[in-house]
Amino acid sequence: MLLSLVLHMYSMRCVLPAAVLLGTAPTYVLAWGAWRLLSAFLPSRFYQAVDDRLYCIYQSMVLFFFENYTGVQILLYGDLPKNKENIIYLANHQSTVDWIIADILAIRQNALGHVRYVLKDGLKWLPLYGCYFSQHGGIYVKRSAKFNEKEMRRKLQRYMDAGTPMYLVIFPEGTRYNPELTKVLAASQAFAAQEGLPVLKHVLTPRIKATHVAFESMKDYLDAIYDVTVAFEGTVDDKGQRKEAPSMAEFLCKDSPKIHIHIDRIDKKDVPQEQVYMKRWLHERFEVKDKLLIEFYDSLDPERRNKFPGESVTSKLSLKKTLPSLLILSGLTAGLLMTETGRNLYVKTWIYGSLIGCLWVSIKA
Repeated sequence: MLLSLVLHMYSMRCVLPAAVLLGTAPTYVLAWGAWRLLSAFLPSRFYQAVDDRLYCIYQSMVLFFFENYTGVQILLYGDLPKNKENIIYLANHQSTVDWIIADILAIRQNALGHVRYVLKDGLKWLPLYGCYFSQHGGIYVKRSAKFNEKEMRRKLQRYMDAGTPMYLVIFPEGTRYNPELTKVLAASQAFAAQEGLPVLKHVLTPRIKATHVAFESMKDYLDAIYDVTVAFEGTVDDKGQRKEAPSMAEFLCKDSPKIHIHIDRIDKKDVPQEQVYMKRWLHERFEVKDKLLIEFYDSLDPERRNKFPGESVTSKLSLKKTLPSLLILSGLTAGLLMTETGRNLYVKTWIYGSLIGCLWVSIKA
C-alpha cells in the first residue's frame, strides 16, 4: 500500500507546476495590465523595458519547474553564446517543450525577457496567454497561403523603431516532428523530393516564409542567427527506433531525459537575402541538423550515440535565477486570494481577461 501511495504521488509530480503556473497567470496579467495603463502616454521603449522585465520574472518561474524542479541535465555543444544579442533563433521542432528550451538558452545570456515567438495562429485563442504573447511581441502566422506578411513586417518594424531587443524564436518546420505520424513524414519527404531537395530523416522539410520575412525585415538590426539542434536522450525504443519526444506534462511527471543542445552561431553576412537562395540555405541548415540527429540516434558506434560531435558542457541553472520569481508571483497570488475582493478580482481576470483577449486577437486577425 505504501508503495502504491509513493507511485501515485510520483505520477502527480506535474500537478504542483501546473497549479502554480496557471494559478499565477491572473496575477501576472493584472500586473502587466496595470503597467500597460500607466505607460500609455510614455514612449514605447519604456513600456517595452518594463514588459521585458515582467516577462523575465514569469519565465524564470517557468524555468524553476522545468530545470530546478525536474533536475534535468542540460548539455551544450558548439558555439556557446554568453552576451546578449539581437538574434533569430532557428530550431528543429519535436515537442511542446521546445519553447522552454529557447528560454533555457536565453536565461544563460541574461536575455530571457527578450524572447519572442513566431507562433501558429491557433495559439492566439489560449485564455490570457494568447493575447499577452501578441502584446509581448509574439507573431501569429498561418500555415497556408493566408500568411500575413505585411502584418509581420509592420510588427517587427515597430519593435525595431522602439529599440526593442529581439530574441525571435522560429520553428521553420511549421509543425512538430513525430516519428509515429508517418503520413506527415511521408508528405514532407515527398515535397522535398519534388523540389529537388535532399530528403531528411529526423526533421521535416523547413518552410521559408517566416524566416525570410524576419531576416529581411531585421537584417540591419540583427547580430546573428542561432541555428539550434535539440535531441532528447532516452527517446529510442528497444528496437532502436526513435519515439515521440516528451510533452510538457510528461517532462514534468516522469524522469526528465537529458537534453542535448547544439548551437551554431551564424553571422548575418553569411545568410543569403534573396528568398530563392535563402530557401536553399535553410534546407542546407536542416541537412546539417539531420546529420547531427542521425549521429545521435542511429550511429552504429555506441560510443558516438546519444551525443553530438565535439565537447559538451553541462550547464546547471542556479536557483538564484529562478526561485525569487517563484516566491514573488506565488506570494502576490496568495495575498490576492486571501481577501474576498482579491478573490473576485482574480476570478474576473480569468473570465473577462480571457474574453477580452479573444475579442482583441479576433479584431487584430
